[in-house]
Amino acid sequence: MSGQAGLLDDARARQSELVRLRRALHAEPEVGLHLPRTQEKVLRALDGLGLEVRTGSALTSVVAVVRGTGSAAPVLLRADLDALPMTERTGLDYASRIPGAAHACGHDLHTAILVGTAGLLAARRDRLAGDVILMFQPGEEGHDGAALMLAEGLLEVAGARPAAAYALHVGAAAPAGVFGHRAGPVLAASGTLAVTFHGAGGHGAAPHLARDPIPALGAAIGALQSLVTRRFDAQDPVVLSIGAVHAGTAANIVPETATLTATTRAFSAATHARLTAAAAEVCHGIAAAHGVTATVEAIDGYPVTVNDPERTAAATDVLAELFGPDRVRPTPQPGLFSDDIGRVLAEVPGAMLTLGACPPGTDPVHAPGNHSPRAVFDDSVLADGVSALTGLALRATGSA
Repeated sequence: MSGQAGLLDDARARQSELVRLRRALHAEPEVGLHLPRTQEKVLRALDGLGLEVRTGSALTSVVAVVRGTGSAAPVLLRADLDALPMTERTGLDYASRIPGAAHACGHDLHTAILVGTAGLLAARRDRLAGDVILMFQPGEEGHDGAALMLAEGLLEVAGARPAAAYALHVGAAAPAGVFGHRAGPVLAASGTLAVTFHGAGGHGAAPHLARDPIPALGAAIGALQSLVTRRFDAQDPVVLSIGAVHAGTAANIVPETATLTATTRAFSAATHARLTAAAAEVCHGIAAAHGVTATVEAIDGYPVTVNDPERTAAATDVLAELFGPDRVRPTPQPGLFSDDIGRVLAEVPGAMLTLGACPPGTDPVHAPGNHSPRAVFDDSVLADGVSALTGLALRATGSA
Protein backbone atom coordinates (compact mmCIF):
# COMPACT_ATOMS: atom_id res chain seq x y z
CA MET A 1 0.00 0.00 0.00
CA SER A 2 2.92 2.41 0.55
CA GLY A 3 3.73 2.33 -3.18
CA GLN A 4 0.13 3.14 -3.99
CA ALA A 5 0.08 5.97 -1.46
CA GLY A 6 3.20 7.39 -3.12
CA LEU A 7 1.44 7.23 -6.47
CA LEU A 8 -1.47 9.28 -5.20
CA ASP A 9 0.83 11.81 -3.58
CA ASP A 10 2.85 12.25 -6.78
CA ALA A 11 -0.29 12.73 -8.86
CA ARG A 12 -1.71 15.26 -6.44
CA ALA A 13 1.57 17.18 -6.48
CA ARG A 14 0.99 17.74 -10.21
CA GLN A 15 -2.63 18.86 -9.82
CA SER A 16 -2.02 22.56 -10.47
CA GLU A 17 -0.14 21.93 -13.72
CA LEU A 18 -2.81 19.46 -14.82
CA VAL A 19 -5.51 22.09 -14.22
CA ARG A 20 -3.54 24.67 -16.23
CA LEU A 21 -3.20 22.29 -19.17
CA ARG A 22 -6.82 21.17 -19.02
CA ARG A 23 -8.10 24.74 -18.99
CA ALA A 24 -5.80 25.79 -21.83
CA LEU A 25 -7.17 22.90 -23.89
CA HIS A 26 -10.73 23.77 -22.87
CA ALA A 27 -10.40 27.40 -23.96
CA GLU A 28 -9.06 26.47 -27.40
CA PRO A 29 -11.00 23.39 -28.55
CA GLU A 30 -10.62 21.82 -31.98
CA VAL A 31 -12.99 19.49 -33.83
CA GLY A 32 -12.28 16.47 -36.01
CA LEU A 33 -9.08 14.80 -37.11
CA HIS A 34 -6.82 17.81 -37.49
CA LEU A 35 -6.11 19.52 -34.18
CA PRO A 36 -2.82 21.40 -34.62
CA ARG A 37 -3.10 23.63 -31.53
CA THR A 38 -4.08 20.69 -29.35
CA GLN A 39 -1.26 18.56 -30.72
CA GLU A 40 1.20 21.37 -30.04
CA LYS A 41 0.06 21.63 -26.41
CA VAL A 42 0.45 17.87 -25.91
CA LEU A 43 3.91 17.78 -27.49
CA ARG A 44 5.04 20.72 -25.36
CA ALA A 45 3.75 19.02 -22.21
CA LEU A 46 5.57 15.76 -23.05
CA ASP A 47 8.83 17.46 -23.96
CA GLY A 48 11.69 16.62 -21.61
CA LEU A 49 10.21 13.36 -20.30
CA GLY A 50 12.52 11.20 -22.40
CA LEU A 51 9.73 9.47 -24.32
CA GLU A 52 9.76 8.11 -27.87
CA VAL A 53 7.24 10.36 -29.61
CA ARG A 54 5.76 10.16 -33.09
CA THR A 55 2.94 12.05 -34.77
CA GLY A 56 0.35 10.85 -37.26
CA SER A 57 0.14 11.42 -41.01
CA ALA A 58 -3.60 11.12 -41.69
CA LEU A 59 -4.48 12.93 -38.45
CA THR A 60 -2.75 15.04 -35.80
CA SER A 61 -2.30 12.16 -33.38
CA VAL A 62 0.51 11.78 -30.87
CA VAL A 63 1.89 8.41 -29.81
CA ALA A 64 4.46 8.32 -27.02
CA VAL A 65 6.25 5.23 -25.70
CA VAL A 66 7.57 5.04 -22.15
CA ARG A 67 10.32 2.44 -22.26
CA GLY A 68 10.54 0.19 -19.25
CA THR A 69 13.52 -1.83 -18.11
CA GLY A 70 11.90 -5.27 -18.30
CA SER A 71 10.63 -7.56 -21.03
CA ALA A 72 6.93 -7.66 -20.12
CA ALA A 73 4.45 -7.10 -22.94
CA PRO A 74 3.47 -3.45 -23.47
CA VAL A 75 0.25 -1.87 -22.23
CA LEU A 76 -1.66 0.83 -24.10
CA LEU A 77 -3.40 3.83 -22.52
CA ARG A 78 -5.68 6.06 -24.59
CA ALA A 79 -7.00 9.63 -24.39
CA ASP A 80 -9.16 11.31 -27.02
CA LEU A 81 -8.33 14.92 -27.89
CA ASP A 82 -11.16 16.36 -29.97
CA ALA A 83 -14.02 18.68 -29.05
CA LEU A 84 -17.63 18.84 -30.23
CA PRO A 85 -19.08 21.13 -32.95
CA MET A 86 -21.28 23.15 -30.59
CA THR A 87 -21.34 26.43 -28.70
CA GLU A 88 -20.47 26.36 -25.01
CA ARG A 89 -22.90 28.02 -22.59
CA THR A 90 -21.24 27.46 -19.21
CA GLY A 91 -20.09 31.00 -18.46
CA LEU A 92 -16.76 29.67 -17.15
CA ASP A 93 -13.85 32.08 -17.17
CA TYR A 94 -11.92 29.52 -19.22
CA ALA A 95 -14.83 28.72 -21.56
CA SER A 96 -14.22 28.07 -25.25
CA ARG A 97 -12.93 31.04 -27.21
CA ILE A 98 -13.55 29.22 -30.50
CA PRO A 99 -17.01 29.79 -32.03
CA GLY A 100 -18.86 26.56 -32.67
CA ALA A 101 -16.43 24.30 -30.79
CA ALA A 102 -16.60 23.13 -27.17
CA HIS A 103 -15.06 20.50 -24.92
CA ALA A 104 -18.47 19.30 -23.73
CA CYS A 105 -17.50 15.63 -23.47
CA GLY A 106 -14.50 15.91 -21.17
CA HIS A 107 -11.78 15.07 -23.68
CA ASP A 108 -9.72 17.97 -22.34
CA LEU A 109 -9.65 16.16 -18.98
CA HIS A 110 -8.72 12.89 -20.70
CA THR A 111 -5.80 14.59 -22.42
CA ALA A 112 -4.51 16.25 -19.25
CA ILE A 113 -4.84 12.96 -17.36
CA LEU A 114 -2.78 11.03 -19.92
CA VAL A 115 -0.11 13.77 -19.97
CA GLY A 116 0.07 13.53 -16.17
CA THR A 117 0.29 9.74 -16.45
CA ALA A 118 3.24 10.12 -18.83
CA GLY A 119 5.06 12.14 -16.19
CA LEU A 120 4.46 9.62 -13.42
CA LEU A 121 5.46 6.68 -15.61
CA ALA A 122 8.58 8.43 -16.86
CA ALA A 123 9.64 9.01 -13.25
CA ARG A 124 9.15 5.28 -12.58
CA ARG A 125 10.73 3.85 -15.73
CA ASP A 126 13.44 2.07 -13.71
CA ARG A 127 10.66 0.10 -11.99
CA LEU A 128 8.58 -0.38 -15.14
CA ALA A 129 8.70 -4.02 -16.22
CA GLY A 130 7.40 -3.31 -19.73
CA ASP A 131 6.75 -0.49 -22.17
CA VAL A 132 3.68 1.74 -22.07
CA ILE A 133 2.13 3.17 -25.24
CA LEU A 134 0.34 6.49 -24.76
CA MET A 135 -2.31 7.04 -27.45
CA PHE A 136 -3.44 10.66 -27.91
CA GLN A 137 -6.26 10.36 -30.45
CA PRO A 138 -8.10 12.99 -32.49
CA GLY A 139 -11.44 12.35 -34.14
CA GLU A 140 -13.32 10.24 -31.61
CA GLU A 141 -16.50 12.27 -32.08
CA GLY A 142 -17.68 10.58 -35.26
CA HIS A 143 -14.46 10.67 -37.31
CA ASP A 144 -13.08 7.21 -36.43
CA GLY A 145 -9.65 8.44 -35.44
CA ALA A 146 -8.87 5.13 -33.73
CA ALA A 147 -9.18 3.27 -37.04
CA LEU A 148 -6.71 5.66 -38.66
CA MET A 149 -4.23 5.30 -35.81
CA LEU A 150 -4.48 1.51 -35.99
CA ALA A 151 -3.84 1.70 -39.74
CA GLU A 152 -0.73 3.81 -39.05
CA GLY A 153 0.80 1.11 -36.88
CA LEU A 154 -0.30 2.07 -33.38
CA LEU A 155 -0.10 -1.47 -32.03
CA GLU A 156 3.41 -2.06 -33.41
CA VAL A 157 4.99 1.18 -32.22
CA ALA A 158 6.69 -0.37 -29.17
CA GLY A 159 8.09 -3.32 -31.13
CA ALA A 160 5.60 -5.78 -29.62
CA ARG A 161 1.83 -5.71 -29.57
CA PRO A 162 0.29 -4.58 -26.27
CA ALA A 163 -1.21 -7.23 -24.02
CA ALA A 164 -3.70 -4.85 -22.40
CA ALA A 165 -5.38 -1.53 -23.21
CA TYR A 166 -7.22 0.90 -20.96
CA ALA A 167 -9.16 4.12 -21.37
CA LEU A 168 -10.89 6.36 -18.86
CA HIS A 169 -13.96 8.50 -19.62
CA VAL A 170 -15.21 11.26 -17.35
CA GLY A 171 -18.89 12.00 -16.74
CA ALA A 172 -20.27 15.45 -15.91
CA ALA A 173 -23.39 13.95 -14.32
CA ALA A 174 -21.72 11.23 -12.25
CA PRO A 175 -20.50 11.63 -8.63
CA ALA A 176 -17.00 13.11 -8.59
CA GLY A 177 -14.22 10.66 -7.88
CA VAL A 178 -16.33 7.52 -8.32
CA PHE A 179 -15.04 4.96 -10.82
CA GLY A 180 -17.39 2.76 -12.84
CA HIS A 181 -16.59 -0.63 -14.38
CA ARG A 182 -18.38 -3.36 -16.29
CA ALA A 183 -17.18 -6.54 -17.99
CA GLY A 184 -18.56 -7.50 -21.40
CA PRO A 185 -20.43 -5.08 -23.70
CA VAL A 186 -20.16 -1.61 -22.21
CA LEU A 187 -20.96 0.69 -25.15
CA ALA A 188 -23.10 0.16 -28.23
CA ALA A 189 -22.39 -0.19 -31.91
CA SER A 190 -23.51 2.89 -33.81
CA GLY A 191 -24.39 3.97 -37.32
CA THR A 192 -26.07 6.70 -39.31
CA LEU A 193 -29.21 6.30 -41.40
CA ALA A 194 -29.68 8.92 -44.15
CA VAL A 195 -33.02 8.78 -45.99
CA THR A 196 -34.12 10.95 -48.90
CA PHE A 197 -37.69 10.87 -50.22
CA HIS A 198 -37.87 11.87 -53.91
CA GLY A 199 -41.04 13.35 -55.35
CA ALA A 200 -41.92 15.94 -57.98
CA GLY A 201 -42.01 19.62 -57.12
CA GLY A 202 -44.81 22.02 -57.86
CA HIS A 203 -47.00 24.84 -56.58
CA GLY A 204 -48.34 24.57 -53.05
CA ALA A 205 -51.78 25.60 -54.37
CA ALA A 206 -51.96 22.51 -56.59
CA PRO A 207 -50.35 19.62 -54.68
CA HIS A 208 -52.31 17.13 -56.78
CA LEU A 209 -50.16 18.10 -59.75
CA ALA A 210 -46.96 17.37 -57.81
CA ARG A 211 -45.73 14.39 -55.82
CA ASP A 212 -45.11 15.74 -52.34
CA PRO A 213 -42.32 13.96 -50.38
CA ILE A 214 -43.14 15.71 -47.08
CA PRO A 215 -46.11 13.48 -46.07
CA ALA A 216 -43.88 10.45 -46.66
CA LEU A 217 -41.21 12.00 -44.46
CA GLY A 218 -43.76 12.67 -41.70
CA ALA A 219 -45.13 9.14 -41.86
CA ALA A 220 -41.64 7.69 -41.74
CA ILE A 221 -40.77 9.60 -38.56
CA GLY A 222 -43.60 7.93 -36.66
CA ALA A 223 -43.17 4.53 -38.29
CA LEU A 224 -39.49 4.32 -37.44
CA GLN A 225 -40.28 4.81 -33.75
CA SER A 226 -42.89 2.05 -33.91
CA LEU A 227 -40.34 -0.15 -35.65
CA VAL A 228 -38.09 0.03 -32.57
CA THR A 229 -40.83 -0.78 -30.08
CA ARG A 230 -42.68 -3.44 -32.09
CA ARG A 231 -40.03 -5.39 -33.98
CA PHE A 232 -37.18 -5.59 -31.48
CA ASP A 233 -36.92 -7.37 -28.15
CA ALA A 234 -36.92 -4.87 -25.29
CA GLN A 235 -34.32 -7.06 -23.56
CA ASP A 236 -31.95 -6.59 -26.52
CA PRO A 237 -32.43 -2.85 -26.84
CA VAL A 238 -31.90 -0.74 -29.92
CA VAL A 239 -32.15 3.01 -30.44
CA LEU A 240 -33.08 4.97 -33.55
CA SER A 241 -33.07 8.72 -32.94
CA ILE A 242 -33.84 11.16 -35.75
CA GLY A 243 -31.57 14.15 -35.33
CA ALA A 244 -32.12 16.14 -38.53
CA VAL A 245 -35.07 16.73 -40.87
CA HIS A 246 -34.91 18.95 -43.96
CA ALA A 247 -37.49 19.82 -46.62
CA GLY A 248 -38.52 22.77 -48.71
CA THR A 249 -37.58 26.41 -49.18
CA ALA A 250 -40.89 28.32 -49.11
CA ALA A 251 -44.49 27.94 -47.91
CA ASN A 252 -45.97 27.81 -51.41
CA ILE A 253 -43.53 25.35 -53.00
CA VAL A 254 -43.89 21.57 -52.96
CA PRO A 255 -40.25 20.43 -52.73
CA GLU A 256 -38.71 17.71 -54.83
CA THR A 257 -37.00 16.03 -51.88
CA ALA A 258 -37.31 15.64 -48.11
CA THR A 259 -34.63 14.10 -45.92
CA LEU A 260 -34.09 12.71 -42.46
CA THR A 261 -30.91 11.64 -40.72
CA ALA A 262 -30.88 9.32 -37.72
CA THR A 263 -28.41 7.65 -35.40
CA THR A 264 -28.78 3.92 -34.78
CA ARG A 265 -27.47 1.94 -31.78
CA ALA A 266 -27.41 -1.71 -30.71
CA PHE A 267 -25.35 -4.04 -28.53
CA SER A 268 -24.40 -6.53 -31.24
CA ALA A 269 -23.36 -6.26 -34.85
CA ALA A 270 -26.15 -8.65 -35.90
CA THR A 271 -28.89 -6.65 -34.17
CA HIS A 272 -27.52 -3.40 -35.56
CA ALA A 273 -27.54 -4.81 -39.10
CA ARG A 274 -31.13 -6.01 -38.62
CA LEU A 275 -32.17 -2.56 -37.38
CA THR A 276 -30.77 -0.75 -40.42
CA ALA A 277 -32.26 -3.29 -42.83
CA ALA A 278 -35.70 -3.02 -41.19
CA ALA A 279 -35.55 0.79 -41.23
CA ALA A 280 -34.77 0.76 -44.96
CA GLU A 281 -37.69 -1.59 -45.57
CA VAL A 282 -40.07 0.73 -43.71
CA CYS A 283 -38.91 3.82 -45.59
CA HIS A 284 -39.21 2.18 -48.99
CA GLY A 285 -42.70 0.92 -48.15
CA ILE A 286 -43.88 4.33 -46.94
CA ALA A 287 -42.45 5.98 -50.02
CA ALA A 288 -44.34 3.61 -52.31
CA ALA A 289 -47.57 4.19 -50.39
CA HIS A 290 -47.21 7.96 -50.97
CA GLY A 291 -46.32 7.72 -54.64
CA VAL A 292 -42.69 8.78 -54.16
CA THR A 293 -39.39 6.91 -53.96
CA ALA A 294 -36.74 6.70 -51.27
CA THR A 295 -33.01 6.26 -51.18
CA VAL A 296 -31.59 4.91 -47.93
CA GLU A 297 -27.93 5.03 -46.99
CA ALA A 298 -26.84 3.11 -43.89
CA ILE A 299 -23.39 4.22 -42.76
CA ASP A 300 -21.59 2.04 -40.24
CA GLY A 301 -20.14 3.90 -37.26
CA TYR A 302 -18.32 2.34 -34.33
CA PRO A 303 -18.41 -1.31 -33.21
CA VAL A 304 -19.63 -2.51 -29.84
CA THR A 305 -17.12 -1.71 -27.09
CA VAL A 306 -16.49 -4.92 -25.15
CA ASN A 307 -14.51 -4.95 -21.89
CA ASP A 308 -12.39 -8.03 -21.32
CA PRO A 309 -13.49 -9.71 -18.04
CA GLU A 310 -9.96 -10.50 -16.85
CA ARG A 311 -8.58 -7.02 -17.58
CA THR A 312 -11.65 -5.41 -16.04
CA ALA A 313 -11.27 -7.45 -12.85
CA ALA A 314 -7.60 -6.50 -12.63
CA ALA A 315 -8.53 -2.84 -13.07
CA THR A 316 -11.12 -2.92 -10.29
CA ASP A 317 -8.52 -4.44 -7.94
CA VAL A 318 -6.09 -1.62 -8.71
CA LEU A 319 -8.74 1.07 -8.28
CA ALA A 320 -9.96 -0.40 -5.00
CA GLU A 321 -6.40 -0.46 -3.66
CA LEU A 322 -5.85 3.15 -4.67
CA PHE A 323 -9.15 4.72 -3.70
CA GLY A 324 -11.00 2.24 -1.51
CA PRO A 325 -13.86 -0.06 -2.56
CA ASP A 326 -16.55 2.56 -1.88
CA ARG A 327 -15.32 4.63 -4.81
CA VAL A 328 -15.30 1.71 -7.28
CA ARG A 329 -18.78 0.70 -8.39
CA PRO A 330 -20.12 -1.70 -11.01
CA THR A 331 -22.10 -0.23 -13.88
CA PRO A 332 -25.25 -2.37 -14.01
CA GLN A 333 -26.15 -1.78 -17.67
CA PRO A 334 -24.15 -0.94 -20.78
CA GLY A 335 -24.72 2.47 -22.32
CA LEU A 336 -26.14 3.12 -25.77
CA PHE A 337 -23.39 5.66 -26.37
CA SER A 338 -20.55 4.59 -28.66
CA ASP A 339 -16.81 5.18 -28.84
CA ASP A 340 -14.12 4.10 -31.26
CA ILE A 341 -12.08 2.69 -28.37
CA GLY A 342 -14.10 -0.38 -29.35
CA ARG A 343 -11.79 -0.76 -32.34
CA VAL A 344 -8.76 -0.95 -30.06
CA LEU A 345 -10.44 -3.33 -27.62
CA ALA A 346 -11.35 -5.61 -30.54
CA GLU A 347 -7.60 -6.01 -31.11
CA VAL A 348 -6.26 -5.82 -27.55
CA PRO A 349 -8.03 -7.11 -24.42
CA GLY A 350 -8.72 -4.26 -22.05
CA ALA A 351 -11.39 -2.01 -20.61
CA MET A 352 -13.07 1.37 -20.86
CA LEU A 353 -13.65 2.67 -17.33
CA THR A 354 -15.54 5.75 -16.15
CA LEU A 355 -14.74 8.48 -13.65
CA GLY A 356 -17.40 10.79 -12.24
CA ALA A 357 -16.63 14.51 -12.50
CA CYS A 358 -19.79 16.29 -11.34
CA PRO A 359 -18.83 19.69 -9.86
CA PRO A 360 -19.15 20.27 -6.10
CA GLY A 361 -22.49 21.63 -4.97
CA THR A 362 -24.28 20.12 -7.98
CA ASP A 363 -26.66 17.17 -7.75
CA PRO A 364 -25.51 14.59 -10.33
CA VAL A 365 -29.15 13.67 -10.97
CA HIS A 366 -29.85 17.16 -12.30
CA ALA A 367 -26.42 18.13 -13.64
CA PRO A 368 -26.08 18.78 -17.39
CA GLY A 369 -24.49 15.67 -18.87
CA ASN A 370 -21.82 15.13 -21.47
CA HIS A 371 -22.60 16.78 -24.83
CA SER A 372 -24.71 19.47 -23.15
CA PRO A 373 -23.59 23.04 -23.93
CA ARG A 374 -23.79 23.61 -20.15
CA ALA A 375 -21.74 20.56 -19.11
CA VAL A 376 -19.17 21.40 -16.41
CA PHE A 377 -16.49 18.99 -15.17
CA ASP A 378 -14.72 19.04 -11.81
CA ASP A 379 -10.96 19.56 -12.16
CA SER A 380 -10.35 17.89 -8.80
CA VAL A 381 -10.61 14.44 -10.43
CA LEU A 382 -7.55 14.99 -12.64
CA ALA A 383 -5.08 13.62 -10.09
CA ASP A 384 -7.36 10.64 -9.45
CA GLY A 385 -7.38 9.87 -13.18
CA VAL A 386 -3.59 10.09 -13.35
CA SER A 387 -3.21 7.78 -10.34
CA ALA A 388 -5.66 5.31 -11.85
CA LEU A 389 -4.05 5.05 -15.29
CA THR A 390 -0.54 4.90 -13.84
CA GLY A 391 -1.60 2.17 -11.43
CA LEU A 392 -3.24 0.22 -14.25
CA ALA A 393 -0.10 0.44 -16.39
CA LEU A 394 2.12 -0.70 -13.53
CA ARG A 395 -0.14 -3.65 -12.75
CA ALA A 396 -0.63 -4.64 -16.41
CA THR A 397 3.15 -4.76 -17.02
CA GLY A 398 3.73 -6.69 -13.81
CA SER A 399 5.46 -3.73 -12.19
CA ALA A 400 3.19 -3.51 -9.15
